[in-house]
Amino acid sequence: MTSELPEMRASDADRERVAEVLRVAVAEGRLDMEEFGERLDAVYQARTHGELQPLVRDLPAAAAQGTEPVPAGDWAGRIGRVPASRSAVAVMGGFQRKGNWTVPRRLTSFVFWGGGQIDLREADFEGPEIEIRCIAIMGGMEVIVPPELDVQVTGLGVMGGFDHSGSGAGTPGSPRVRITGFAFWGGVGVRRKRRREERGLAREERGKSLE
Repeated sequence: MTSELPEMRASDADRERVAEVLRVAVAEGRLDMEEFGERLDAVYQARTHGELQPLVRDLPAAAAQGTEPVPAGDWAGRIGRVPASRSAVAVMGGFQRKGNWTVPRRLTSFVFWGGGQIDLREADFEGPEIEIRCIAIMGGMEVIVPPELDVQVTGLGVMGGFDHSGSGAGTPGSPRVRITGFAFWGGVGVRRKRRREERGLAREERGKSLE
């Protein structure tokens, strides 16, 4: 967020980065909870960069650097799309969400005596913060995420398994995806996997290195 363009419209990602600066500040004791709450309310009501700037102006410059707008690039064109559906359900059957589709801010997925696959590698995103709630009862679900995505897995397995190995930081500007829910007599797997064309390029590079 640059002072030269205070009239520029703020995006959801800009607001989330300012909110994160405030969260760090209250954790470090720079803000009390009352002021933190007031500033956080102002963040989500802000429409322009000029309205966001005063909210972090008195905080450390190193933290405030996190309020810069998302640079144009691959992710910039994939965030802010409109989803066609906000749920995925399979009862004694299966579902797939893969290829070119839009992930809603909150996706609820449910399987009972069935299976489901959620593939985010080619997907667009409704916003910079995504929550995927996975509920698997006597069934299985697989979530595939690209290596560059910021992922946090917090699900629970009850007489079943909920894989947390896919958790990890992503590249700057990537959406933050939180995968939660539970598996009962079933399983939810989360794994990182490159896009098909990227795997092909990697194989070509390995082949060239052996020549």
